[in-house]
Amino acid sequence: MRKPDRAEPADSVQTRVDDSGTAVLALARPAALNALDLTMVRRMTAALTAWRDDPAVRSVVVRSTSPKAFCAGGDILAVRAAGLAGDDTAVRTYFSAEYGLNALIARYPKPYTAVIDGYAMGGGLGISVHGSARVVTERAVLAMPETGIGFFPDIGASWFLPRLPGAFGWYLGLTGARVGGQDAVACGLATHYVTAADLPALEAALAAAGDGPDAVLRHFAARTQSPPPPAHVEEIARCFSAPDLAQVRARLAAETRARDWAGDTLALLDAASPASLAMTFDLLRAGADSTLEQCLARELESACRTARTADFHEGVRAALVDKDRKPAWSTTV
Repeated sequence: MRKPDRAEPADSVQTRVDDSGTAVLALARPAALNALDLTMVRRMTAALTAWRDDPAVRSVVVRSTSPKAFCAGGDILAVRAAGLAGDDTAVRTYFSAEYGLNALIARYPKPYTAVIDGYAMGGGLGISVHGSARVVTERAVLAMPETGIGFFPDIGASWFLPRLPGAFGWYLGLTGARVGGQDAVACGLATHYVTAADLPALEAALAAAGDGPDAVLRHFAARTQSPPPPAHVEEIARCFSAPDLAQVRARLAAETRARDWAGDTLALLDAASPASLAMTFDLLRAGADSTLEQCLARELESACRTARTADFHEGVRAALVDKDRKPAWSTTV
């Protein structure tokens, strides 16, 4: 085995290349649930760029050193601070780097496997969903919770969410609802489900897989039962395929087969920033007929504008600064 490129335990991104040709990116910022700061984004980009052209590297695995979180998102606190300071350059620098990393992963010419055990939200999906394989466990929790903090689903979500079956992506993007590992596979966010107990053996097998990860992933996924469909798929398809937000709400209000679920879902929409909901709906609608690159470019301009808005500053305050979970939104639908 080659020496790690960065061996310092304090490094937030640790890298190594095994003798088989499997390169590993290990996220190691557990106190922040591996939230991606600019340094992490740049280190991941540099490693992936070097490995892309290295004939000794056959595939890439990205994982976390902590079972609590794969990656809980981007460094929203830093973005808020830059937005409050009016530092547009810092905001654009961060999002340009993050979205560039997402595009690099999406177009990566070698197998790219994300092992998701714990939280994967926002930016955590950006460094996993765009890859060729996404492994999840029973401890995995996936979500795009941005409307709840005055932002919108970014990192290419306006491209991949509208492409999930049965309007499920619209449901996830608008409500910020969380899904577990089995539901993530069933709706298309993830590709393979394995138990957490099997992860050490899976990662060892991936490290030794000289001919790529496909056979290993099939073998371990076959050890578990196929995941059932998520709950309320019919209701989600019926309500979230509506042509506008008002009709989404109207269909939820009229839902009779799953009244409790519909009421809970309306409560999620009511708790979100109205401006974020409107922006998200427009971005998802535009993204359904766009390329990933077009979506990322559109999201970049939207992110730079949103970072200076009162709703974003208030949403992050309520969720991550004061943690009172009581944002006072500035607008209504």
